[in-house]
Amino acid sequence: MSRTLVIAEKPSVGRDISRVLPGPWQKQEGYLEGPDHTITWAVGHLVQLAEPEEYGDQFKKWRMADLPIVPPAFKLVVRDERSKKQMSVVTKLLKQDDVDTVINACDAGREGELIFAYLYEKAGAAKRGLKVQRLWLSSMTKAAMEEAFANLRPAADLQTLEEAARSRSEADWIVGMNATRAATIRLRSSFDGAVSLGRVQTPTLAILAKREEEIAAFVPEPYWLVDAKFRTDDNRGYEGRLHQGAEPRLKTAEEAEAIAAAVKDGRGEITKLEKTTRKEIAPMLYDLTSLQRDANTRFGFSARRTLAAAQKLYEEHKALTYPRTNSRYLTSDMIPELKPVAARLEERAEFKKAAQYVQALPELPLARVVDDEKVGDHHAIIPTDATHPVDKMGDDERRIYDLVSRRFLAVFHPVAVFENTRVETTVEAPTAPSNEVLAHVFRTRGRVLVEAGWRGVYGEMPEGNADKDDDDAGKDQTLPKLEKGEQANVEHVESLEKETKPPRRYSDASLLGAMETAGKLVDDDAAREAMKESGIGTPATRAAIIERLIDVGYVERDGRALVVTEKGTNVIRLLGENLLTSPGLTGEWEKRLAAIEAGEDRREAFMGDIAKFAEKTVLELDENLKDVRIPRANLGPCPVCGQDIIENRKGYSCWSREDPGCGFVIWKAKAGKTLSAQVVRELIRYSRTAQQVTGFRGRSGRPFRARLALMQNEEGRWRTEFDEAWAKEGEKPPATDVTAENAAEAQAA
Repeated sequence: MSRTLVIAEKPSVGRDISRVLPGPWQKQEGYLEGPDHTITWAVGHLVQLAEPEEYGDQFKKWRMADLPIVPPAFKLVVRDERSKKQMSVVTKLLKQDDVDTVINACDAGREGELIFAYLYEKAGAAKRGLKVQRLWLSSMTKAAMEEAFANLRPAADLQTLEEAARSRSEADWIVGMNATRAATIRLRSSFDGAVSLGRVQTPTLAILAKREEEIAAFVPEPYWLVDAKFRTDDNRGYEGRLHQGAEPRLKTAEEAEAIAAAVKDGRGEITKLEKTTRKEIAPMLYDLTSLQRDANTRFGFSARRTLAAAQKLYEEHKALTYPRTNSRYLTSDMIPELKPVAARLEERAEFKKAAQYVQALPELPLARVVDDEKVGDHHAIIPTDATHPVDKMGDDERRIYDLVSRRFLAVFHPVAVFENTRVETTVEAPTAPSNEVLAHVFRTRGRVLVEAGWRGVYGEMPEGNADKDDDDAGKDQTLPKLEKGEQANVEHVESLEKETKPPRRYSDASLLGAMETAGKLVDDDAAREAMKESGIGTPATRAAIIERLIDVGYVERDGRALVVTEKGTNVIRLLGENLLTSPGLTGEWEKRLAAIEAGEDRREAFMGDIAKFAEKTVLELDENLKDVRIPRANLGPCPVCGQDIIENRKGYSCWSREDPGCGFVIWKAKAGKTLSAQVVRELIRYSRTAQQVTGFRGRSGRPFRARLALMQNEEGRWRTEFDEAWAKEGEKPPATDVTAENAAEAQAA
C-alpha cells in the first residue's frame, strides 16, 4: 500500500494539516501517522550550508592566501544537535518503502522552498525517484487548506523558485564568508572578534552610517519667525505667520523684533482668500514592508516584532493571510471572497459600520485592489473569513489585526475630501530702522475634512482638521468665516527663535522604506511599487537584517531610532567607497534573483558573477585595509586599578600592554541588550546613567527602559545594576508603553 509523506515547516502547521486530511492520527516521536498520510516537520532550517573548514583543513585557519573560497559544489550539514534528532526522523520517513509521494508543505515562498530542498537533498531522497508535489498556501483556514490540497502543484513547476532560493543562499555564503574573513584578517589589531560583512547587511549598515555622517556634519543655524493673532471687528479670531514672498524664516532677531514691534496693535486687511478642494484616496492594501513601517510609526514595533505578530495571526489564529508577501494587490479569482471577509469583520463593533458599507456596495471598486500581473507568489495581506476570536489574541496581534482589517475596509471606501483655505492678511506699518511704511503679509492655512470617505474607517469625521505645523505656513486651523477685504486687528504678535534641525536618524519604518528602494528616498506608493524588485533584501528577510546588525554590535536602538555604534561607523569608514557597501548593486542582485525565479535569468550566470565579485572584494579589502590601525577607544580609568578601560568581544575591561588588568569588567550583555560604549563611558565617569537606557527586554520578551548604576557588592565585585525603585524592591520592570513613548517623541520632535 502506498503512503504520502507531508513535510511541513513547523509542528503547529503539521497539526493544522492533519485536520484537513483523513484520520485518525497517531502521535509519534517527530511525526503524525494517519491511514494514508504521514506528516512530519522541519522545525525551521534543519539543514544549512557547511562552514569553510568542512571543505578542507586548510580553511580552519583564516589566511588571506586561501581567499576567495568558492566551493565547486556546496556541502550541507545539519544545523545543530537539536536539529539532528528531527532530521533523523525526516530521513527515516523519506526512506520508508511504502512512501512513494512527498508533499512539500513548507512555507509558500523562497525560504520555504529552500528549507525543503536542503533537507530533501541531505536525506539522499532524490535517488529514490519519489513523486514530489507542492502545497501552496496563502491562508491557513480550513477551507483554504482543503482547496490547496485539491490543487497540489508538481514540484517541477517551482524549479525556478528553488534555483532562486539556492542562489540567494549560496551568494550570501560566498560574499559573507570571504568578505568577513578578509576584513577580520586585516583588522585583527583594531577589533576583537570577527568583522562581520555580508551581501545585504553591509549596504544596509552603509545607509545608516551615511545618515550618521550627515548628522555629525550638520551645523545648526538660527532663524526667526513672526506669528500674529488677529481678531475681526465682530470678534472672530485666527492666527497667521509672517512670510516674505514664499519664505517665513528671517535671518536675524533684530529684523524679527522690528517687524513684531511695527505690527503690534496694528490693523490688517485680508488681501487674499482662496479655497480649494483636495481629494485623498485610500492607501493601498498592505504588503509586509508597508505593514512593518506602519506598525513602527504607530506603535513603535520593530520590524521583527510586527512579523512575529503577523505570523502568529496567520498560523495560530487563522485571522490573516500569508504575511511574507511583497504584493499590495489581490487576484481576480479572490473577488467572490471579499464580501464574506467584510461580513466576518462586521461581527466586531469597531468595524461594523465600515463593514456594512462594503457589503452594501452593488459593485466593489477594484481598480486599485485587483491586478493579477502584480501578484507573484502571494497576494496582499488581508483578513480571512474564518472564525478568529479577537479576545484570544495577544496585544501585539490585536494591534496588527486592527491595522490590516481597517486597511482592507478602507480601500473599498470613497475618497476623503478636504477643503483647504489660504488666507493672507496684510498689515502696513512704519518699520525700523528706516521707519518706511512696509506691507507685512501674514499667511493662514486652514484644512477641514468635509467628507470622511475612507478616513471614517479610522474614526476621522468631517469638521476635523489635521492641525499640522511647519515653518512654511504655520499650523492648519479650523477657521471662522472670513471675507476678502475684511479688516482685522493685531491682537498679539511675537517673534520666535528657532534652529534648523539635523536629519532624523532612521527608525525601522524609514529604514525599511530605504531598503525597499535601495537607499533612495521615495514616498509615493506607485514609484515605490516600481522599484520593489531592486530593493535590498526581501520582505521576509529585512527584519532579520536589522536584528543582525544589532546582534553583531554595529547598530543599537535608542527608542525608535537606529543608532550606528562606534564599531559600525569604523567598519563603514574603513571600507570606504566599496562595491560591498553599495545599496544599488545589492538591489540589482535582488532584481536578478527575482528574474531567476521568473525564468528570465540563469542561475549559473548569476553565481559566476557572484564569484567574480567575491574575488574583487577580497583583493580590495586586502589592499585597502593592509596597514590600517584603529587605536582602541579609552572609555575612562578603571575604578579599581586606574588602567584604561577598553572594549573587547564580550565586555569592557581594564588593559595595558604590560599587564592584563585587575579583572574589572562591565559585560556587554544586559537583559537582552548590548550595552554601548557611550553608556559604559557614562557609567565609568559618573557611576550611573542620567537618563533611562532603552532596549532592555524582560523574560517575557516585553521591552522596558531603566537607568543603570555601577555598584560594588559585599564581596567587592563590580556589577551593573538597574537603578530604579522597582529593581531595589525586587519587582519586575514595567513594560514600555510604546504608544505613549512614540507620542512623547513625536511631540518632542
